[in-house]
Amino acid sequence: MVEQFTDWDKWKDSLRKAMNLGQKIGFEEETIVRLGRKLGDLLNWHADPENREQRLIKELWDVAEEEERKILTRLIIKMLKNEEVMVNN
Repeated sequence: MVEQFTDWDKWKDSLRKAMNLGQKIGFEEETIVRLGRKLGDLLNWHADPENREQRLIKELWDVAEEEERKILTRLIIKMLKNEEVMVNN
């Protein structure tokens, strides 16, 4: 069962943990993007409509074609990495 994420920061933290786990076990960037893309499909079904950030990502996901979803996934990964760097500095 997928947890319903109502808090944007909690949602991002969960994605960041999954991304970091993939890196720790040696997944290449392309594999992480591919898995992130599949995770995006799953999270799209469980997005909280009351959470404006999740609603925005869901709306973008719904109108995006396959390549655009990969780009959106890469942008989310980049955002998470940048936030992690800022926190660690």
